[in-house]
Amino acid sequence: MSLRTDFRKLLSLWLNWMLRSPVVVIIIMGLLTFFALQFTANNLSINTDTAELIAPDAPFQQNRRNFEKAFSQDMHTLLLVVESDTPELTKSATRRLGRLLSTDKKNIQSVYIPNDNVFFHQNGLLYLDAEDLQTIAGNLSQAQPFIGRITQEPNLTGFFSIFEDALTSTDKNQDLPIDLPALIDKVSLVLHKAINGSNGLLSWQELIAEKKLKTAQSTKGFIIILPKFDYTQIRPAELAINSIRQAVAQIQDANLPNVKVWVTGEVGLEDDELSGMSAGTFTASIFSIVLVCVILLIAYRSIVFTVATLLTLAVGMVFCGAFAAFSVKELNLISVAFAVSNIGLGVEYAIHFCLRYRDNLNHHIDRGRAIRSTLVSTGPSLMLCAGTTAIGLYAFIPTDYKGVSELGLLAGTSLFICLAVTLIVLPALLKIIPMSMPAQSTANKAIVATLAEKIATSTLHYAKPIVFVTATLAVISIALVFKVQTDFNPINLRDPNTESVIAFKSLTKDKETTPMTLTILAKDEAKAKALQQKLATVASVDKTISLFDFIPSDQEDKLLTIEDMALTLGTTLFPALKPDLDPIPGIQHLIKAIDTVLPTKTDAHEIQSLTVFKKELQDMLIELETRQEPSRRDFIEKVQTALLGTLPNVMNDLFTSFKANEVTMKDLPLDIKDRWLSKEGWYRIQIFPKKDLNNLADLQEFITDVQAIAPETTDLPIMYWESMKEVIAAFQQAIVIALVTIALLLYVIRRNVIDTLLVMTPLLLAGLLTMASTVITHTPINFANIIALPLLLGLGVDNGIHMVEKLHHSLSDEQNIYQSSTARAMFYGALTTASSFAGLAFSPHQGIASMGLIITMGIFWIMVCTFIVLPALSKVVLKNKVSAQAVYEK
Repeated sequence: MSLRTDFRKLLSLWLNWMLRSPVVVIIIMGLLTFFALQFTANNLSINTDTAELIAPDAPFQQNRRNFEKAFSQDMHTLLLVVESDTPELTKSATRRLGRLLSTDKKNIQSVYIPNDNVFFHQNGLLYLDAEDLQTIAGNLSQAQPFIGRITQEPNLTGFFSIFEDALTSTDKNQDLPIDLPALIDKVSLVLHKAINGSNGLLSWQELIAEKKLKTAQSTKGFIIILPKFDYTQIRPAELAINSIRQAVAQIQDANLPNVKVWVTGEVGLEDDELSGMSAGTFTASIFSIVLVCVILLIAYRSIVFTVATLLTLAVGMVFCGAFAAFSVKELNLISVAFAVSNIGLGVEYAIHFCLRYRDNLNHHIDRGRAIRSTLVSTGPSLMLCAGTTAIGLYAFIPTDYKGVSELGLLAGTSLFICLAVTLIVLPALLKIIPMSMPAQSTANKAIVATLAEKIATSTLHYAKPIVFVTATLAVISIALVFKVQTDFNPINLRDPNTESVIAFKSLTKDKETTPMTLTILAKDEAKAKALQQKLATVASVDKTISLFDFIPSDQEDKLLTIEDMALTLGTTLFPALKPDLDPIPGIQHLIKAIDTVLPTKTDAHEIQSLTVFKKELQDMLIELETRQEPSRRDFIEKVQTALLGTLPNVMNDLFTSFKANEVTMKDLPLDIKDRWLSKEGWYRIQIFPKKDLNNLADLQEFITDVQAIAPETTDLPIMYWESMKEVIAAFQQAIVIALVTIALLLYVIRRNVIDTLLVMTPLLLAGLLTMASTVITHTPINFANIIALPLLLGLGVDNGIHMVEKLHHSLSDEQNIYQSSTARAMFYGALTTASSFAGLAFSPHQGIASMGLIITMGIFWIMVCTFIVLPALSKVVLKNKVSAQAVYEK
């Protein structure tokens, strides 16, 4: 009690001066707030680089840094995924986009397009499997007459004449590289699009190669962008991404199908996340502020009290920001949450003060005496609450999770700052602001009082059944806690509708493009080859790639096959397409040929194909006969481009690949070597999984198997897995430290084991029920929502202290434990805290939404445990200590 006595003496000295000079207090605090705001603006920044937030000194982080140091060009990059209707358009769009972006030196450091160089253009066929290469060679040999024919007449008339000959002569069916109905179906589809105002493009690469070239050149185009970052901004890569959007708009051609460019990769994912967090958090903040104001108005029934509380909160937030600028200088994506926690816990102090002050006004009338009594009665208990809550938050400082460590420091210290501001600014404001006691509706007051009285009476009267039910729920919750799920994959935290997430998940579905691979660095060639041989025997490994895999196998046989292809087709450049002034005769001849052969066909697919083809040709004739120049000429050019536009480039690229030579290590391009062999001599080995790593068991198996061979393995799966383990370990350590420290502090202050246990019981029980609720609602614990635990810890301790103090004097069934200012302040304080986070549950960012959901569920259980379970438990435990004294007024 000596601590409380000393505190009251200090409060008395402060009150004597403040009550005499409240305006001076407001002026001084206003000036200090102004200077604190200036200091914060000049010294506090936000660092959105998340790489070092978790266990920066752990071995897996050191492995990551070694990898980044050796191959820095592939780190912190944007990945552009280019897609279109045809691989030809994808390739040309990728190259054009890369050229445009390479000119933007202001926002982009480097642009790299894999496999887009002279070396791969010339030697690409050597990287095909021998069987696939033989298939292409056979197709080209079969198509040689067709290619020769179109070379002589490269326009629509020549193209349609080949179909006419193929239909009327069975021998010439062999001129086509694929079966006739399949080719007619593709041509009909493209014709339909062109005739009806849409854009289509026939892929000659797919027709000639029967999709075998996809192993060497995918239908997707990839561009790796190293942007310039500005970490003082919420979105460090925003300018580079805006530049990319502008370039994507420039490469669109009104006469060709649309090209879709997905912006993803590490930086793209982070940018979309930051953008979504900013937008979602802003919307949630507006919602929370409005809801807090409504709750305060309901709690106070006074605009004056509401305005005074909000002003006090604003001043407290400024000083908390100044402390952050002084102590950490930079906020990260985790520690920035201290501001939200201050809103809930900071408002609670003001609610306790204002509600007690209003009750005192009813008794003392004189404003000065009411303020004095309120400060003396609430100050010590609020100080104890701040101390115990701060200890719970400070327990996270020693953890290896830097984001939460700084959050603990800032949020814990901010509690004392908010309390000090409340005890200084709020009394001064209430002293000078004119006010009258709010008129309360007698009917409403009676309804609320009756309801509260009935709940209070029932809670204490049925104490034993409530304790029994609670014990049962606790046992069930303990069983469910062992089923709590953890989500290691931060991709699942992000908005699933953003393009970066959509593209990333699409890439993970393909074993050839999945970014969920592991990486090993080997010091020399022998070690690299030995590691690859060992990894080839691992069941969970699909394949490995290193620099040595860029030396094609079976080169001698492949070169002979390529030489035969060159002899068959030649290497002369394919001619450019010629304008077709009048394709009508050729179309009419083709329609006549279809009419001739159609009655002789018996295959349903072939009949259907020819019928549709004829219909499209007839529609084309109508367009040609009804259009006037220059619309007619433009229409002919559009159809010709749709059907034959890709053919010259495909053939010329093919002719270029006929010049392939034997590839040795010294022949590999420098940009390839730099990405697989570092300047320091480290060989990079990329390891692809055989199973889906979205499954936690498969991920653990893959990592464990590879680490058994190379413990220094790194890359995304390990970063996700190890980071989550570190986070869970950090929180387990901090929660234990916090609970033990809080319990010891409570015992030292209250000198009573029973009181200490009563305060801790609702805290532990609410935690169990919250964790059980995550199992029932299928809400896994992840990197974002795990920070809800220290925030709930603080709120639970506060309420437990207040309620135990109240119950020592109000354990009779006839007494209403909920009608005191303390109980009302606890209730409305919990509501304001819940409202601070409830809006987050509707955020498109899945991590933020899950955090809002868990905190809302946690506050619900804290209120249940504090207002129902704790009184019932106290009635059972303290039944022999029930006092006959009047209802205690704090």
